[in-house]
Amino acid sequence: MAEAARLSSTYGVLLPLGRVGRIRLAIIGAIVVVWEAMSASGLFYRDVVPSLLAVGRALLEVLVEAEFYRNLAVTLTEIAIALGIGGSVAIVLGLVLGGSRFLARAFEHYFYYLGPTPKIIFFPIMIMWFGIGPESKVAMGAVSCFFPILLSTAAGMRAIDPVLVRVGQSFNVSYWQAATKIYLPAMREPVMNGVRLGLGVAIIGTLLAETKLSNAGIGYLIMQAYAVFDMPRMYAMLIVLFALAIGANELVGRFGSRSVSQRS
Repeated sequence: MAEAARLSSTYGVLLPLGRVGRIRLAIIGAIVVVWEAMSASGLFYRDVVPSLLAVGRALLEVLVEAEFYRNLAVTLTEIAIALGIGGSVAIVLGLVLGGSRFLARAFEHYFYYLGPTPKIIFFPIMIMWFGIGPESKVAMGAVSCFFPILLSTAAGMRAIDPVLVRVGQSFNVSYWQAATKIYLPAMREPVMNGVRLGLGVAIIGTLLAETKLSNAGIGYLIMQAYAVFDMPRMYAMLIVLFALAIGANELVGRFGSRSVSQRS
């Protein structure tokens, strides 16, 4: 028994994967095979679909460049500020809409209509208001993340157990105390789901803004690589962004799960 436990702990990574794990590995393997087949087929002009070996070499080169990290810091700062501003305003307005049936009926349908609208159409306005610096990229990211967080917060507010609301009313708490002590803890899960969605669209909005008009940021570097047709470098930076987005989303999800478990 002890020997079996030792072998399991030592060679656990070699044990058969679960069904979901095998499907995920099969999908990754299929993508690799199809990509390499497309690269070797000669059907695409030059390095439009470079080999994964070329992308890997470009990735290593990118990861040792100081310029890349300077521009990465610019992009991450813009996204963080955009999420902070847009998310804070969205949560406050979501609490207001979720707590007032009249305000929800009067205004919420406008947010549902504007939510799916591609936010990049507002970028010319952002440039006129804030210039071509990082402020317009922050504004673009804030507008992008605002709608999913607002709608998730409002929906979560309406799903709160009425018993909790009556308990707060019986203690005659202020609206701020009710929001911080009753509403937000009770609706943490929908709020965190909204933040995860908001983070994704904030990243998209900020990067799109950087690719349109910018002199710094990862979007700017991607467009530089595209301009000189350095496709391996462009794909390498996209892979880094993809990995960072997955990591940030996982952190937000873990924070929400931990908060819920601690509360329960």
